[in-house]
Amino acid sequence: MKNNIKYLRKLAKLSQEELAKLCKVSRQTINAIENDKYDPTLQLAFDIASILDTTVDELFFSGSIKK
Repeated sequence: MKNNIKYLRKLAKLSQEELAKLCKVSRQTINAIENDKYDPTLQLAFDIASILDTTVDELFFSGSIKK
């Protein structure tokens, strides 16, 4: 599963550290999710979507990264 988190995070002008603090996870967790090395829990996916003002469907998709 691919994601748009890095792209949307940068649009929101948030660092990985800032997003991590808002989500109450480590910066390493955000990095791993962005690099498709970790699938977040459903709750974390909803938290990220809320912070980035989008939907979970817009964050995650299969196939190539859309922008």
